[in-house]
Amino acid sequence: MKINIIKIILAVLFFICVAKMPYGYYQLVRFIALIGFALLAYFANENGSKIETVIFIALAILFQPIIKIALGRSLWNIIDVIVGAYLVLSIFFKASNSKNGRTN
Repeated sequence: MKINIIKIILAVLFFICVAKMPYGYYQLVRFIALIGFALLAYFANENGSKIETVIFIALAILFQPIIKIALGRSLWNIIDVIVGAYLVLSIFFKASNSKNGRTN
């Protein structure tokens, strides 16, 4: 349940990034994303999901606020939407797999 809350919070923050926001908001999102993805990587590793662990570590590195990766606003908007959609969809796919008796 903690995992889903983290994913929902991050997804909402990324979807809001598509709107024109003050620069401080994007800095805050980067910091929260670093912490959120680090936690998600930890939980994925604890659950034995190596692929998700690598994905979340890569996303933590991409969004970290210390060494900024300059990709331009339009490319960052695309990344924000893709990552937000991935987080939302991962909640539903995990829920449907666990209902069907499948575990990862």
